[in-house]
Amino acid sequence: MILALFAAGVATFSQLYSVQGVLPELSRDLGIGEAQAALAVSAATLGLACSVLVWSLLADRLGRLRTMNIAIIAAVILGLAVPFSPGFEWLLALRFIEGLALGGIPAIALAYLAEEVSHLHAAVAAGTYISGTTLGGLAGRLVAGPLSEFWNWRVGTLVVSIMAAIAASVFIAVAPSPRGFTPVPFASPDAVPLWRKLWANLRQGRLLVLYAQGFLLMGGFVAVFNYLGFRLEAPPFLIPASLASLVFIAYLSGTWSSRQSGVFVARFARLPVLLGSIGVMFGGLLITLVEFLPSVVVGMLLFTAGFFGAHAVASGWIPVLAVGGRAQAASLYNLAYYGGSSLFGWAIGLLFNVWGWPGLVAGVGLLLMVAASLAVLGLRNPSTPGA
Repeated sequence: MILALFAAGVATFSQLYSVQGVLPELSRDLGIGEAQAALAVSAATLGLACSVLVWSLLADRLGRLRTMNIAIIAAVILGLAVPFSPGFEWLLALRFIEGLALGGIPAIALAYLAEEVSHLHAAVAAGTYISGTTLGGLAGRLVAGPLSEFWNWRVGTLVVSIMAAIAASVFIAVAPSPRGFTPVPFASPDAVPLWRKLWANLRQGRLLVLYAQGFLLMGGFVAVFNYLGFRLEAPPFLIPASLASLVFIAYLSGTWSSRQSGVFVARFARLPVLLGSIGVMFGGLLITLVEFLPSVVVGMLLFTAGFFGAHAVASGWIPVLAVGGRAQAASLYNLAYYGGSSLFGWAIGLLFNVWGWPGLVAGVGLLLMVAASLAVLGLRNPSTPGA
């Protein structure tokens, strides 16, 4: 199961963020500005955010694995079509529809894990799945970025889509049949209405705080990576795209921290690890202000490690606190998570356009401080499981 979901994470997130590695080239090729180019990322994450609740309902009715298979096949087909977009508007439309399909994996994966893996190992299992998403995101950016310089962004994104198709095939081949959940047919009198499951989870203040973590932290994280390439290609760095994309290797620190966070949770509990991870993000963000390439690299390593540590803790905490529907609770987190990515991934670019990198750091830093404050106020209750 871990191998299957690892492959699903690679297939999903390599496609979702491959465009992020080619934004400067896409901007030049289509004659658009930085914030407008970033909409190519936001369109997919917005589609994902819009679809997760629907996918969670289908997962309850059709079964976890069957629904994930449908989603990943549709996403691969759409991903192969994206490089052939005839213009920017078509690109945004296809990316949005691709995001709708991609939503089926994160909407269900953690609920699938929670139902099949013992509670003792749930945090580590969730961290391992998140580490697969980091490697997928890294692979998509590292492959697409250099290829966009030597050929163009279309070739780069096409190769990533082919890689995603291979990873999807691995998922379909090795994913085990679920044993911890029995789907409820649409016509069954035992089927609980979707709105009741959503309302049961939206009434939980601690879950709302965790949703806010995803919204704020992911928004800041995507904004930093959206505009980092533009910064590195401009003075004083003047780094070509093939080398600038290597900064995405910072994702490897997230691969380590997302899994390691499960170990830390077992030792220190969830809230201290969450707050510590946000603190590491903030420190790394400040270090990137130094106009010295090694400092930027170190800052991005810390920023990325902190983010994925926090994300692994928050997302793994959701099924523990869920009420009346794990899939819906996880989908609400993903709705907030990718909603923040879509909104702040574009909006903070407006600060970058006016005040440059310091303006971006100020905006992202504010998001991190709000997230930490909410966590302290809403999750320190001794009755909160795992806090």
